[in-house]
Amino acid sequence: MSRTLVVNIGLLVTNDLSVDGGPLGVIENAAFIVEDEIVTWVGANGDVSHKDVSNTVDAHGRCVIPGFVDSHSHLVFAGDRSAEFRARMQGEPYAAGGINYTVELTRAASNGDLLASARRLFAEATASGTTTMETKSGYGLTVDDEARSLAVAKQITDETTFLGAHIVPKEFKSSPEDYVDLVCGPMLDAALPNSKWIDVFCDKGAFTADQARRILSAGMAKGLLPRLHANQLEPGEGVQLGVELGAASVDHVSHLSDADVAALSKSKTVATLLPGAEFSTRSAYPDARRLFEAGVTVALASDCNPGSSYTTSMPFVIAVAVRDMYFSPEQALWSATKGGAQALRRTDVGHLGKGASADFSILGTHTYMHLAYRPGVQLIDEVWRHGVRVK
Repeated sequence: MSRTLVVNIGLLVTNDLSVDGGPLGVIENAAFIVEDEIVTWVGANGDVSHKDVSNTVDAHGRCVIPGFVDSHSHLVFAGDRSAEFRARMQGEPYAAGGINYTVELTRAASNGDLLASARRLFAEATASGTTTMETKSGYGLTVDDEARSLAVAKQITDETTFLGAHIVPKEFKSSPEDYVDLVCGPMLDAALPNSKWIDVFCDKGAFTADQARRILSAGMAKGLLPRLHANQLEPGEGVQLGVELGAASVDHVSHLSDADVAALSKSKTVATLLPGAEFSTRSAYPDARRLFEAGVTVALASDCNPGSSYTTSMPFVIAVAVRDMYFSPEQALWSATKGGAQALRRTDVGHLGKGASADFSILGTHTYMHLAYRPGVQLIDEVWRHGVRVK
């Protein structure tokens, strides 16, 4: 049995409420023990036993946090949309239609090229402290291209999502219901072997609430778990639909009515905010205080994609959330770790309590506060996944 001791932690964030009564479960001058990938003991540095330790990691007074859980990304695609970004920064509005350009490039790319690109982005995310990452299909939009996109995604992560209902592709523009039939039938069947989740972009320019309900229900009937893109571009029925169907999360949620907030507050559905999308589209940021005040569970994620949020950096996401969405630094860190875990219905990640997977980062500073206070600075010194150092 491998037994690793992490000692001399200046500030340890456990996300364990029982530690200090606060959401981050902070312990000063801390240590913890990892046995075969699992945290088996957490406590004060002076109370730790060095007996039978295989490996000792000295944090030298630095801050240790749980690995980030990025619960929303789109890593499987080809090309980029930098020209679109430039145009948008010059005043052109963002709309979902730009996805078609990425679809064309993705369909033309080889499996090897798609995998190489996805692995590059996953490695970027890991270097920034992400230890668990969800990713979606959605840039193939044919039966074969969605199936191979998910096969690529499965080589990166087990948190894979079938997003055949990203947009209606050009060839079905005049017959969107025929495309919904395809998504609910042959495309869903082809996606099943490599999918855990099913998602729909329920918004302007994409799918209606009725179409989304039909697609999600078809996926759920085949054993997939629901999540939803909702209310990004305008107010709509997506949030209410997500709550109705018991979705693990509704994502973006940039336009929320009081009724939406109330529905979320009475449900187990997580509201996942994606600051990178507002940043990259120069859209208005939602005010997270409404959600926190109502008792809604909130997650933060990167939304890494080539059109509206081409970043894998969760520290960047935290900084923008604090600066522009009115998160406190503590709320942002919790939402990027434990909140993301709840959006994926995971209890083994997003925290460093006893029994957790040993997924953590050692910061190059004494406090997690610097993640928001020092934006754009590389503060992740070491990253550990399943008890193994990966950076």
